Amino acid sequence: MPTITLPPKENALFKRILRCYEHKQYRNGLKFCKQILSNPKFSEHGETLAMKGLTLNCLGKKEEAYELVRRGLRNDLKSHVCWHVYGLLQRSDKKYDEAIKCYRNALKWDKDNLQILRDLSLLQIQMRDLEGYRETRYQLLQLRPAQRASWIGYAVAYHLLEDFEMAAKIVEEFRKTQQTSPDKVDYEYSELLLYQNQVLREAGLHKEALDHLNNYEKQICDKLAVEESRGELLLKLEKPQEASEVYRRLQERNPENWAYYQGLEKALKPGEKFRQSLDSYLRINFSKGCPPVFTTLKSLYNDKEKVTVIEELVVGYETCLKSCRMFSENDDGKEEPPTTLLWVQYFLAQHFDFVGQPRLALEFINAAIDSTPTLIELFLIKAKIYKHAGNIKEAARWMDEAQALDTADRFINSKCAKYMLKAGLIKEAEEMCSKFTREGTSAVDNLNEMQCMWFQTECALAYKAMNKYGEALKKCHEIERHFVEITDDQFDFHTYCMRKMTLRSYVDLLKLEDVLRQHPFYYKAARTAIQIYLTLHDKPLTDDNKESQADTENLTDKELKKLRNKQRRAQKKAQLEEEKKNAEKEKQLKNQKKKKEDDDEEIGGPREELIPDKLAKPENPLDEAVKFLIPLKNLVRKKVETHLLAFEIYFRKEKYLLMLQSIKRAVNIEPSNPWLHQCLVRFFKGVSESTDLAEAVRTVLTHEISRLFGESSPQSFNKNYLSQHSNSIPHRLAAAKMMVYLEPSSDKMACEIATALDESLAGRSIQICTEVLEALRDGQLGEGQQKAAEAYRAACHKIYPYSLAFMPPGYQDNSTIISSNGDLSAGEHDDIVNEM
Repeated sequence: MPTITLPPKENALFKRILRCYEHKQYRNGLKFCKQILSNPKFSEHGETLAMKGLTLNCLGKKEEAYELVRRGLRNDLKSHVCWHVYGLLQRSDKKYDEAIKCYRNALKWDKDNLQILRDLSLLQIQMRDLEGYRETRYQLLQLRPAQRASWIGYAVAYHLLEDFEMAAKIVEEFRKTQQTSPDKVDYEYSELLLYQNQVLREAGLHKEALDHLNNYEKQICDKLAVEESRGELLLKLEKPQEASEVYRRLQERNPENWAYYQGLEKALKPGEKFRQSLDSYLRINFSKGCPPVFTTLKSLYNDKEKVTVIEELVVGYETCLKSCRMFSENDDGKEEPPTTLLWVQYFLAQHFDFVGQPRLALEFINAAIDSTPTLIELFLIKAKIYKHAGNIKEAARWMDEAQALDTADRFINSKCAKYMLKAGLIKEAEEMCSKFTREGTSAVDNLNEMQCMWFQTECALAYKAMNKYGEALKKCHEIERHFVEITDDQFDFHTYCMRKMTLRSYVDLLKLEDVLRQHPFYYKAARTAIQIYLTLHDKPLTDDNKESQADTENLTDKELKKLRNKQRRAQKKAQLEEEKKNAEKEKQLKNQKKKKEDDDEEIGGPREELIPDKLAKPENPLDEAVKFLIPLKNLVRKKVETHLLAFEIYFRKEKYLLMLQSIKRAVNIEPSNPWLHQCLVRFFKGVSESTDLAEAVRTVLTHEISRLFGESSPQSFNKNYLSQHSNSIPHRLAAAKMMVYLEPSSDKMACEIATALDESLAGRSIQICTEVLEALRDGQLGEGQQKAAEAYRAACHKIYPYSLAFMPPGYQDNSTIISSNGDLSAGEHDDIVNEM
């Protein structure tokens, strides 16, 4: 259909439609659309139909909007307005690739349209089509050479393409056009200069960057940025004396910034005597009562000699302060206040906890609590000691004690909630957080709204540990949605930053967004989700196999009866809680309805609700796992765990070439990793036993196996691995599991290899010993290992007396074994073992 040209009256109405859209006066816009379209001559006017559709989309009527815009486009395929509108519609649905195609079609019919070019450039930078972005910015520069944004956008394009020299030239050419007095301070010009200096630094032109700073220093507002950049440049130009002066000035300005101390250390390369300096530092800080002393010194604990010096000094202080209230008997007779001993004991508790001696750590922290039972920091450390010692339930109890001392402290509240989640006390953690969440809404909903990802991550892990996979996956998907929102939120900054000249921050934002899913929050959520999907693939949930269902096969009648009573009580409690929750939900519904509607309109329509039961029964768990894996493969490729998770997925999919890719990448990172060894053996065995491989695939696999494993068999490869790493418990466990995997009859020998606990063996920890115990119990080291498991548990209990994982059977139900101050002495632990 040919393009319909509107007469003056209708054309004026159409311009008013455009103005209404720009000013968000959507109802008025629709009235004007109706006036044009009600005329039979213009009832099929493509551009008006398109604008009506775009306006309806802003009011949430998506289906009707698409229908109108497509109809308008069909009626006028040569209209840049119709194509532009269709692109805007696609953009609102976050279909950025489709929107770019629409904009390009629009430019065919109006190649110099500034608005379309700007919109196209926004999508190109959002999608990181940097070459396309550069071309579009060049067009805009040609069309509007007098506009600042045209020059800056073009320079940023070259900067992001890492053509720093060209970016610097463009910025310099633009700077020359700016009429600025050397004595006048202009913020936007200042930011331009700092951005130019950043480009020079990133280009490695350190001397030019330093000269640039010196030349334009008077015209730069951000004096702190100037000094920080100068210090960095002087270090790179190997001018330590000048650099040290800069960092001393920065330290005076902000003594709390660690980067300044690190810069000064690089400049000075200090060689003072460690013991003397440490002695002086510790005495000053213990006297005035400085809690973060241990945190400050923690980085020194990589050096065993320095740890010995620290321990000798502080233990000596404690002994002398007890006997004569001085740091040393050789002091001049000045006595220290009682609080000095308190802070010394506080430090020693953290020290012995860090070096793996929980019994001593508890002695010191208990002594400190006895002297000052109202100091929150002491209870925090006591909780941390129990956590590190493997008793998270006791740790949560002491963290709750700390929280009770100051219920208005959000940090302690969050710490307490985190410990409760680690202890599996999810409801209690939610109640704890509700003290600081918005009234009138549930704590969980408000924390999700605030993107409180530490809480959601810990929730996911807690639900996973309880086998509530649907609930755990819901949390993982909520975190994934947060990252999608953060990615989408950058869209608003593309024009804003150009206008406000915050160019350094803008480029930093773009670089951050490029590696956003490297963040530990995403990594933890993705790893948890992948592990759950792998479990759901191996053991899918059915209607009669609920997540919370307990394994009752090995229980006696007495234990079964006890379990049933417990389940009934839990069911009744859950029912009461559900009724209470439903009442609260009805109350909150009215408040949330309007906000949800606003949010849905803002993000382009309602999102699919995350229902735990539905999430726990995916049609294809492995495909769901791959969705979480892809960002990790792209952004966290330096972590061996990423490639091992990939292997686990592809192993179940029987994708041998992708398995090979995963293990080759893992081998390049950490060739002796115990988990990797298990993957290698399974891969080796899988290939050797597979009969339906394509000839070309088998040829590649045979060649690569020969390169990875030599001419050995899986059995000899495993034996060789064990001989090479026989002094490490994690490696011994991996080899033992594979012995049973390859030859089930070798379970006795595998059990002996895995359960060795000699002090000479490396890698001994609560975590690895727990893994060994679980492997004995779940049959990975052979069937019927209950006696071996109990013997191993008892042996581990002697080494780790506080750990819940190794407590005697029945410990959890015995409420009398905790002493009055909540601690177990070594003697009491031995009594428990003898009694049970």
